[in-house]
This record gives sequence, structure tokens and C-alpha cells, in this order.
Amino acid sequence: MNIQMLTDTAKALVADDKGLLAMDESNPTCNHRFAKLDISQTVEARRAYRELIITTHGLGESISGVILYDETIRQQKKDGTPFLKVLGAAGIIPGIKVDTGAKDLAAHPGEKITEGLDGLRERLKEYCQMGARFAKWRAVIAIGEGIPTRSCIEANAHALARYAALCQEAGLVPIVEPEVLMDGGHTLERCREVTEEVLRNVFIQLNCQRVLLEGMILKPNMVLPGLTCPTQASVDEVANLTMKSLWRTVPAAVPGIAFLSGGQSAELASARLNVMNLRFKSQLPWALSFSFARAIQQPALDIWRGKEANVKAAQQALLHRARCNRVARRGEYTAAMEKA
Repeated sequence: MNIQMLTDTAKALVADDKGLLAMDESNPTCNHRFAKLDISQTVEARRAYRELIITTHGLGESISGVILYDETIRQQKKDGTPFLKVLGAAGIIPGIKVDTGAKDLAAHPGEKITEGLDGLRERLKEYCQMGARFAKWRAVIAIGEGIPTRSCIEANAHALARYAALCQEAGLVPIVEPEVLMDGGHTLERCREVTEEVLRNVFIQLNCQRVLLEGMILKPNMVLPGLTCPTQASVDEVANLTMKSLWRTVPAAVPGIAFLSGGQSAELASARLNVMNLRFKSQLPWALSFSFARAIQQPALDIWRGKEANVKAAQQALLHRARCNRVARRGEYTAAMEKA
């Protein structure tokens, strides 16, 4: 394990008020989103969309790193330039999603376990040789009647920790993503309870697997009520309970916390991140950043719709969202920015 390299990369991923752009959707997920907008579900359409993202001029001013998918890390621009070379020229650190997806957890209806540990050491070695400097693994925890169970939480926490240890062995910074899902009618307080239990278990397992906390990034959910909960929380309530949960569970040695967007609207994700930094940044032991997918990409995808003529406008929308989130890291985001 190269401790200095890991800590330097982890710090770089959350430095200068920048954040991460997650563009690691699996092919089926990407195709599903394309289908909703009548975009062709082909390798070339996915390649063209990824090229649109990474060639957005000025993206590196707000984005420190991008999370890629196996197909994407191997792709090239239309002129033959490898995507990794384009990212390097923009000063953006390349990362890679390495889990193989969440599958049904045996004997636990309604719960999932993330798979992908088999052969991971060899895959990490290949990605590192290709130029990746960090990786990501996502675990999903659902809230519902009688769930999550302790066995589900512990199984996913253990898998996250084993993945993280293998990453650091290979020289890659692990992005550790335990996502408590927004689906359901649970309350804000119930989400807080589950989020804290999940994070406590994750850090117990990370310590058991001897993961270097200074060489990782945590990618958690914000504490939010379920999407169908009749009482939706204010931005301030979300900020208060999210910060309370993180203070109680996340060691100060972790250099950065990069929130996932998890289905939040682009504007709401920015506003919630902003309030947390505005009110609490001076009190935090870790950088409070973002690792958004749809909350940065979706406005651009809605504009592009697979048409070459829409590329420039889509790139402007993408750049705007990236800039909004960088400003939110400073606690300076306002709703007026959306009208500019």
C-alpha cells in the first residue's frame, strides 16, 4: 500500500471546492434513460453522450474526478482520442465503478447485496494500469416494513470494506457508497436512524479490514424522508439531521464526504449541499462535497436527446450544474443562479 499516494489522491478529489461527476451508469441503466427520451440504445449513442460530457470546456474547473463504467473507460472520442487522455488534459482524475450490481439477498425478501468481489483483485490491477486512480462500490439499503435487517446491513458493510481494502492494495482510492434509498414512505427521523446504523457498521468493518481512512472517500446519502412520505422536510431540517448523523458516525480521519444525489432534483441537491456548507463548514473535520450523477447530468441529457445539433446547449447545462455545486460547496449558492 502506497500511503502517500492514496492520501494525496483522496485529498485531491475534494480539494478547491470541486466535486465528483458520476457517469458510471451500467449499460442497461443508461439504455433505460435513453429510451425515456427516444434516444437510440446503442454503443455509439452511449459513446457520443459520454464524449459530450468529457469534452465540455471548463468542466475541470468544478469537477475533480469522474467515475466511469467499464465500457466508458475503454472508449474514445470520434477522432480516436482515448477518453482517459481527454480527462487527463482537463485535469480531471479518472475513477471506475467496480461492483457488478445489487442482487437479491438470499432469505431476505426486499433486500439486496452488492456483488463483484470475485476476481476484483485482478480487475483493479487492470484498471490501475489503464490509468484509473480511484474506484467506487455502491451498496443499497432499503427502508420498509421490518427492513433493513441487521444481516443485510452487516453483509453490505463487510463487502464494502473488503472492496476498499483491495482497492488500497492496488493503489486506488476507494469511494465507499452505502446508500439508504429514498424509495418508500418512511419519515425523516427513520432515515436518520437507519443511516446512522449503516454508517456505524461500515466503519466497524473498514477498521476490521485495516482500511486506511485517510485514503478513502465516503459517499453517503443525505438524510431524507421517503419520496411518498406525506411530510417532506425543509432544507434546514435535512441539513440538521444529516450533519448530526455524520458527526456521530464518521471519523475525523476521513478526508472527504461526497454526497450522492440519489434521485433528488438537480436544484434541490445543490440547495441542500449549500445549506450544510453555509451553516457547518467551519466546524467540519472533513470536506463536504458532492458525487452527483443525475443531479448534474439530467438537464444536459434532456436537452441533448441524441441530436448533434443540441450538443453545445447540453454542455452548457452540464457546466451550469457543475458550477452550481461548486458554489454550493462554498455556501454561496442561491436560487437566483438558476435564472441566470
